[in-house]
Amino acid sequence: MTAQASQRSSVPGRLSLLMGPGLLIAVGYMDPGNWATGIAAGAQFGYKLLFMVVLSSLAAMLLQTLALRLGVVTGQDLAQTSRLRYPRPVTFAHWAMAETAIVATDIAEVLGAALAFKLLFNLPLSIGILLTAISTLIILGIKGAANGRVQRIVLTLVTIIVMCFAVELALITVDTNKLLQGFVPSLDTLAEPGALFIAVGIIGATVMPHNLYLHSALARPPGRLNDDVQVRQSLRSGSHDTIRALSIAAAVQVAILLVAATVFHESGNTGISGIEQAHQLLTPLTGVALSAVLFALALLASGQSATLTGTLAGQVVLEGFLQLRVPLWKQRIATRLLAIVPALWAILWLGDRAVGDLLVFSQVVLSIQLPFAVYPLIRFTNDKTLMGDFAISLPVALMAWLIFLLIGVANLWLVASVIL
Repeated sequence: MTAQASQRSSVPGRLSLLMGPGLLIAVGYMDPGNWATGIAAGAQFGYKLLFMVVLSSLAAMLLQTLALRLGVVTGQDLAQTSRLRYPRPVTFAHWAMAETAIVATDIAEVLGAALAFKLLFNLPLSIGILLTAISTLIILGIKGAANGRVQRIVLTLVTIIVMCFAVELALITVDTNKLLQGFVPSLDTLAEPGALFIAVGIIGATVMPHNLYLHSALARPPGRLNDDVQVRQSLRSGSHDTIRALSIAAAVQVAILLVAATVFHESGNTGISGIEQAHQLLTPLTGVALSAVLFALALLASGQSATLTGTLAGQVVLEGFLQLRVPLWKQRIATRLLAIVPALWAILWLGDRAVGDLLVFSQVVLSIQLPFAVYPLIRFTNDKTLMGDFAISLPVALMAWLIFLLIGVANLWLVASVIL
């Protein structure tokens, strides 16, 4: 194997035989940030924002398949291609924004896992944050010793999340008529006070910028595929893998909103401001103590499983944009420290009540960063000089640009509403 081929396979080589890239990407779509936005959306607006979850999930599927296409066809990930095609100042700016997105994601993971420790074991949030840091080192230690073992752990955690919410849905009675109405897009709903902020948060929690960089890297073949038939087969199997995995993530996001809408909004508890408050009210409102335990257990699994995604994404961004090869454990410690410091500051200075707002805010930050990853992705996959016969078709390009436009408009609308 040549040095170039070895470099290309460095990140994909970390994947397991048990986990496809799609499922690893989907882990990032189940992180605690999704919980915060889903609970806020369901509690405040009932089923009305379901359409935002569905549309965001469909947009994520399209954009992730574009990232897959770039990696398979060119043998380069999104960060590498940006470095090769943009001037150095632009490349550095894109790297800084990608790192900001990763830190925002990590803050959500830290707070979510710390909150789960508190809900399950009645520990202070500050202690939970430190335990989260320690658990990260343990996972990385296992990863270094036995790669397949960590992949099985992640698969187990995802299974726990899905099963917990399946049981949660079985414990409640969903209003079918309101459920169906919630899937219909409504500008009137977005015009309601506070709805736009949460809607933008849903976008940021669903279409995650660092996942686009990661997926393009994971999709790279060990060697360049010169046979068009092989490329098409890789694209077809990879797209199916992506859609299946993200469908699972979308189902979890819908389930979170449904639980919040049914249990909280329908009972008049529309002021639920965070995950902890939601956990406290689950048992008295559902009459089943198991519901609160499952909720906390799924939250813990969510925060821990998303750790691996952030780790690999951080390495892809560093290697791709700056050509820096940093050991996973060093990169992970640096990123986690950048997340722990603001998380601890928020808890110690503002108190536990800051968790919910900080989680939603982290997802809004992701949404604002998103266009800076989506724009080059569409440009590159639509470039025939780069992609050849595998450049995206006109209908796909138009749909992708429409998604980019809608994300940009939503972000500008949010900024204008805050300023004005």
